[in-house]
Amino acid sequence: MFRRILVANRGEVAARVIRTASAMGIETVAVATDADRDLSYLQQATVVAGIGDRRAYLDADALIAAGLRHRCSAVHPGWGFLSENPTFAARCEAARLTFVGPDSASMRRMADKAEARRTMTALGVAPVPGSAGPVEDLAQARAEAARIGVPVLLKAVSGGGGRGMRRVYALDQLDDAFRAATAEASSAFGDPRLYMEKLIERGRHIELQVLCDGRRAFVLGERECSVQRRHQKLVEETPSPAVDDALRARVFATVEQACVALGYRGAGTVEMLLDQDGGLWFMEMNTRLQVEHTVTEAVRGIDLVEWQLRIAANEPLPSDLLERYPARGHAVECRINAERVADDFRPTPGPVPVLELPQGEGVRVDTHLAAGDRVSPHYDSMIAKLITHGADRTQALDRMARALASLRVEGVPTTAGLHRAIVDAPAFRSGAYDTSWLEGALADLLAGSDLAAPSESP
Repeated sequence: MFRRILVANRGEVAARVIRTASAMGIETVAVATDADRDLSYLQQATVVAGIGDRRAYLDADALIAAGLRHRCSAVHPGWGFLSENPTFAARCEAARLTFVGPDSASMRRMADKAEARRTMTALGVAPVPGSAGPVEDLAQARAEAARIGVPVLLKAVSGGGGRGMRRVYALDQLDDAFRAATAEASSAFGDPRLYMEKLIERGRHIELQVLCDGRRAFVLGERECSVQRRHQKLVEETPSPAVDDALRARVFATVEQACVALGYRGAGTVEMLLDQDGGLWFMEMNTRLQVEHTVTEAVRGIDLVEWQLRIAANEPLPSDLLERYPARGHAVECRINAERVADDFRPTPGPVPVLELPQGEGVRVDTHLAAGDRVSPHYDSMIAKLITHGADRTQALDRMARALASLRVEGVPTTAGLHRAIVDAPAFRSGAYDTSWLEGALADLLAGSDLAAPSESP
C-alpha cells in the first residue's frame, strides 16, 4: 500500500479522500491555492502544499511538482478538475506517480464521448441512438438531425455537467443551437467538437457504479439521478424506483463484461438513460467516482475510495465482493449549495459563521466546511452533502426530511428549502418522476417552500 499520496483536488472532495486515506494509515498531502489556504479541512492532512493562484487546481505542472517535492508515490485526483484528463494521468505515470484511477489509455477512450459510444457499442452496450462520431460542421449536423429525427440533443465530445449541450426540437433551431453548443464546449473544455443523440423525453437518468481491477468487474448497483435542473443533479437515490431485478441482471452483466474487455482498472460510473418503454441506453462513462457515490456506499456498507486505493496498489478485487458487501435498504443524497434559489440559483459565496449539521441514526454528512469558514466565489458553491439510509425508501426519505429540518446554516442562502420541498413532494415520494419533473414543478415547489427561513437568508 502507498505510504503517502497527493490529493489533487479541493474542498469536500479532498476532505473525503483524506478521511479514508488517513483511516488506512496513508499520509496525505493536500494542495491549496491562495484562495483556499485558510479552510479548516486542510488541518486533516499530513502536509499542506501551496500551489499558487486560484486556477492552480488545473495546473498539472504544479500538482506533479508538489507530489514529487513531498515524496508522494500516488496521486488521487478526486472528481472534477483533472480527474478525467488522460494527459494528466499520463504525465503522472511518466513521473512515476501512480494515478489512482484507470490508465491514460482507458481514460482517453472514455473521455471522448463519441469514441466511448463506438467502444461500448462494439462491446455490446447499446448507446442512445445518434451520430456514429463527432458532427464536423453544420451541414453534417443538419443531415444527422434529419436522419435521427427531432428532437435531438447536441452534446460536447469532451463534455460534462450539462455544458456544451443544447436541445433541438425543430430543424430551424439547429443552426443557432450548434453554434452556441460549439462555443460553450470550446470555452469549457478546450474542445469544440459535438456529437448528436436522439432526445429521449421524459426519460430517467440511471447510473451504474463499477469497480474493476482489469480482470474482474462488479456493478455495485444503480443510482437514480433524475431530479435535475439544466442537467445538474440535485437529489440522488439508490436503488432506483424504476429499475426492476430482471433489467438489473441483464444490464449489469453486460456492463461488467464490457469493463473487463476494456481492461478497466478502478472505480467508474456508467451513465444510462431509461426510456418510457423500459429500454436502458448508454450515454457515457465517467472514469472516476461521482459526487453521489455516497448513496452506494451507504447501501453496500463499502468505502469506494478505499477500493480505489487498493486497486491502484495492485490489490485484486475479491471474487466474493458482492457477498462481502450485500445491498441493504435505501439511501438518498441531497446536495446543499450556497445559492439563492429564487434568483435562478445564483451562487452566494461568503462567510458561514454558523454551521450546525444533522446527526442521528442513518445520517451521514460530507463537508469540508466548519463554522467560520467561507464559501469561495472561485469554485463550486457546495456546502455539504446530506446522505440518509433506511431499511426502505420511506424510512430513508423520512430521515432526510428530518435531517434537512435540523440543518442550520447562517451567513449565506442555501438550497435546503428547495430540498425540503422536493423530499415532501407527492410526485417524488411516489417514485414516478423523470428528468423533466423538477423543471416543470419548480415554480410550485418554490411557492410552497419556506425560502424566508433563517437558513435561507443572508
